[in-house]
Amino acid sequence: MKTYVQKPADVKREWHVVDVKGKVLGRIATEIATLLMGKNKPTFTSNVDGGDFVVVINAKEIEVTRNKNNTKMYYRHSGLPGGLTEQTFDELLAKKPTKIIELAVYNMLPKNTLRAGRMARLKIYADAEHKHQAQVETK
Repeated sequence: MKTYVQKPADVKREWHVVDVKGKVLGRIATEIATLLMGKNKPTFTSNVDGGDFVVVINAKEIEVTRNKNNTKMYYRHSGLPGGLTEQTFDELLAKKPTKIIELAVYNMLPKNTLRAGRMARLKIYADAEHKHQAQVETK
C-alpha cells in the first residue's frame, strides 16, 4: 500500500457553524482549530491546508472555568516605552468578544505559514446573527 498525500487541488472545503453559548473557551477552541486544520478528515496531510470554514456564533456568551474571568489577562504592547496594556477576560469580553476566541484559536494552530490562511477561514460573530445563512449548523 502507498501512503495517501493530499494535493491542494483535491481539497474539498465544508462549512461548520459552531455555537459557543455556554461552552468553555479552551475546549471549544481546540474543536475549532481541529476543523480549521482538517484533522477530522481521513485525507489530512500536515503540509497541505485541507481544513474547512468555521462560523462561530454567540461569542459574547463564552465561559471560562473557576475565577479566570477576573484573573486571566490579555496583554498587548504598542512598541513604545511603557506601552504595555493589559485587560482582564471580562473587560475584553465587554469590548471585543470576538477577539477572545480569535486569540485562543490562533495560539492553538501550528506556528507555520499555513496559519494565516486557516485564520482567514474563521468567521466569528458576537451574536447569533451572521451573514452565512446558507450554511447548516453542525455543532
